[in-house]
Amino acid sequence: MSEHTASKFSPADENVAAPHRRSRYLAFATRAGVGLLVIGFLLWRYDARPVLHILGRENLEYFVVTVAIYVAGQVMSAWRWQLLAAVVGVRARFRDFLGYYFVGLFTNLFVPGLLGGDALRSVYLGRRTHRLGEAVASVVADRGTGLIALFWLAALMALLIPSALAPPLIKAIVLIGALALAAVLLAPLVAMILPRLPRLLRRGLGVVHPYLHRPLSMLPGFLLSFLLQASLGMAQWILARGLGLPQPLAVFLLCVPIANVAAGFPITLNGLGVRETAYLVLFGMAGMAREDAIALGLLWFAATMIGGLTGAVAFALTDFPDKQG
Repeated sequence: MSEHTASKFSPADENVAAPHRRSRYLAFATRAGVGLLVIGFLLWRYDARPVLHILGRENLEYFVVTVAIYVAGQVMSAWRWQLLAAVVGVRARFRDFLGYYFVGLFTNLFVPGLLGGDALRSVYLGRRTHRLGEAVASVVADRGTGLIALFWLAALMALLIPSALAPPLIKAIVLIGALALAAVLLAPLVAMILPRLPRLLRRGLGVVHPYLHRPLSMLPGFLLSFLLQASLGMAQWILARGLGLPQPLAVFLLCVPIANVAAGFPITLNGLGVRETAYLVLFGMAGMAREDAIALGLLWFAATMIGGLTGAVAFALTDFPDKQG
């Protein structure tokens, strides 16, 4: 955090937080190490030389456009968060949401030992607006709409190009998309029976209780999330075109969301290794060579890390809000 942020904590707080901070540094290092091990295994298993040769083929202009689309997607995500926060009465300037979003982005990618990016932006917004509970709910809703839209896009493309992947996988994708749609449609019913649910479910769903009552209020968030997921697929298609790969855009709109689900699990740093493995399987079914799939995954990892560096500006310049506002 910035010096301004650090000054909010006393020496006693630092002593209490020290073991927790060490565990977070260890977790960060472990995730990075696991990712590097997976990548090392893939390069050993499929020979690093052709992969490195393919990486050298990438058109720099296509790579720059990919990074620009990724950063633009983060700006869109900040707008989505602002719209969803307004549903629960949390209002602030767009520049605040944008700054806090990029602080979270930078934290997730580059800063070990701090709160996770989502938790950190919840705290920033909560202290800024004096509504921490609602701020947390807005961040959960922000992530939730993104995940649901991801399932919808993958299901739609699975219906449009069912021959691109193995039939059992296509059926599973469509089923998950249908379940995601049912979850949104049944949200008001879940809100009504929430007090009767088991305690664990009641506590978990209680965070987003206001959104369950009014799922239509989340429609702008779903639309922006759908556009965001499509833009991420298009960005990686552009990246692949820079490598000279022939697969059509539709294949990327199908495979990228599925790979993003796998890469989203906090197993490795920014999905390193997990995403490349998913690409091997998914794009391999669609006819992409293994070396091309690994190279594409590594290039996307590089693009997201470079794009994430833009958050360093917000991280350095955004002050931690005073409790008094």
